[in-house]
Amino acid sequence: MISFLRLQNLLPLTALVLAVPVSAHEAPSGWNYPMECCSNRDCQQIPANDVIERSEGYLVKPTGETLSYTDSRLRKSPDGVYHLCAVKRVSNLHTICLFVPPQSF
Repeated sequence: MISFLRLQNLLPLTALVLAVPVSAHEAPSGWNYPMECCSNRDCQQIPANDVIERSEGYLVKPTGETLSYTDSRLRKSPDGVYHLCAVKRVSNLHTICLFVPPQSF
């Protein structure tokens, strides 16, 4: 009986949580980073000199990673500047998504 009452008390709270819209945070120019890239906290605009185009792909200086031109983590930047979504791993950063200007994509 007690567990049924607890469950009954949790149902309205669960409905409230599910009713709250989930959105990602915004880039400085106003577009929203996709939730799959940022978890609402992991993205930021980065200077163009933090990304170097090479024959094998984009070298992302903050993470030290090279993303091939066919890497699924690459996205077109809606505002024409670079944005990096990355998470901290044990001793370094790991790219979740890299938004690149359309002329570079």
